[in-house]
Parts: sequence; structure tokens; C-alpha cells
Amino acid sequence: MTQNFTPLLSATDWNEEWKRLQIARRKADNAEYWDKRSKTFSTKDAPNAYVERFLELARIEPGESVFDMGCGTGSLSIPLGAEGHKVVACDFSQGMLDVMESELREKNVTTVFPKLMSWEDDWEAHGVRENMVDVSIASRSIAVSDMKAALVRLSRVARRRVCITLSTGSSPRMDARILSDLGVKNEFGNDFLYAFNILATASILPEVSYIQSTRTDTFDSVDDAYEDLSRMVLDAMADKESPEAHAALSRLRDWTHEHVIANPDAGAPDKKGLPQKKFTLDYKRIVTWAFLAWDAKH
Repeated sequence: MTQNFTPLLSATDWNEEWKRLQIARRKADNAEYWDKRSKTFSTKDAPNAYVERFLELARIEPGESVFDMGCGTGSLSIPLGAEGHKVVACDFSQGMLDVMESELREKNVTTVFPKLMSWEDDWEAHGVRENMVDVSIASRSIAVSDMKAALVRLSRVARRRVCITLSTGSSPRMDARILSDLGVKNEFGNDFLYAFNILATASILPEVSYIQSTRTDTFDSVDDAYEDLSRMVLDAMADKESPEAHAALSRLRDWTHEHVIANPDAGAPDKKGLPQKKFTLDYKRIVTWAFLAWDAKH
């Protein structure tokens, strides 16, 4: 369901909440992390349910040009290019861009133009100008220190429309159920609330919808699952050396023995085409993304 709405907090209350959210937001991503992860990424399964829903909600019109910031391996840029849209696809990870360019060549898509550029770079120096395209998009990619600057930049590049998705608490990195079971409060989630109120404060009332996607995590062993999930637990906590953090990790050890099971699909390809590992969780993780869109009026 798509709807417009206004903040429920008073201006004073929101100012305090805004300060809290800004302090709590996780630090920006780095290119080295995503260069390493790019080796496990592919868009060969795209379009998938998330991609199809994003493009449906984005309502990009035939022939419109697109700026895709944080494009990754091109899960959106490649299908848009295949439909004939001119796409400027930017990412700060050369590894991700390499994967995308390989698939663009394989699929003979010639209207996507990759560009190595970060959110913090001088966009104009990279040829990204105001009113350059019809639609700006940023899909699950706004992991920045200055959210307001990112939203302003996206709006300036677009002539007609801006579309983004942000986490609602659970994300590929954070699972609300696991953290709740362990008694851990995620101190770094709900970026969509922060973005919505930045826009609302600027008298922009974005459309808001939600996109759900499932995630299957597999592991080589129960110990491997513990090590993987322990990073999630620590990432959710501001003080990683606190007694609370150590207690949560202790509870996680018991949790993994209870909820990590033999994977009946071990060896079968996952969404990225890689063989699934021997163990998995006893439930499917569901990630809900908030889709926000607004008119780009300058």
C-alpha cells in the first residue's frame, strides 16, 4: 500500500529524536568491504521479486534516463538498460562495477554507463550534474554519515522523481528476531524514519511503501554460524566490550545450537548461483525495506 503521511511527533520531540537517531546511525560503508564481497555477487538471477517491486513502484516512464547511486552489481541498472533506458550507474566499489560490466557485456547492454564514485565525492567533478537525468534511484545503498546531504544530492540530479529504499530495522546485516531473542536492542536501524523526517521537515511528503524479501543464510558449521551472527550482534551494540555485549554473545552460543540445523538444500545453488553450505537457520529471514519516492522539485 502506498500512502502519504505526516510526522506524528511534535517539532520539539522530533528535534530530540532526530539527535538520537543521528547519534545511533551506523557508520558509513567502505569500498574495501564491498570489493571483497563483490566476489560473491551476481545479478544473473535478476530481475527478482525485490527488483520487480522496486521498478513497479518507481514508475520510470519509457525513454526516461536514470541515475543509479550505489548501483552495486547492477540489479536495477542492468534490467533498466535492457529496456533501453540510459543509466548512469555509480558505485564506490570497483569490484562491484567489474561484476556489473561483465554482465553488461554478456547481455550486450550498451546504455548503462558505470562510474566509480562515492556519496562523499565531488559529483560534478565526476560529470554528475544538476538536472542530469529524469529519475534518481538509490536502492539499499544509502549507508552514509550525512543522510540529509545524500537526499539533497539525489534530488538535484533528477528532473522528475527520486526513489530510494532503506531498512526498517531488519536488514541483510541485522535480523530483528535474533536480536530480540538475545535481548539486544538494535541501536543502528530504522534509517527510513530518519530520512522521512528530513524530507518532511523540508515540506516534502514522500510516498511510502514496503518491499519484503526473504534471505537464506547458510554456514559450514554451527561454529561458523556463531562467528557470522556474532558480528551482527556486536554491530547492533554501541559498546562492543560491555558486559551486556559479552552476555549477549554467551546467549548467542546457546541460540545457534537451538536454531542452526542441517540444510536440506546443501549444495544447491543459492540466489547468487553459489552452492549452499551444510547448515542453515530453522526459519527464513524476512527483510522489509521502506520504499520512499518524491517529486524532484528545485
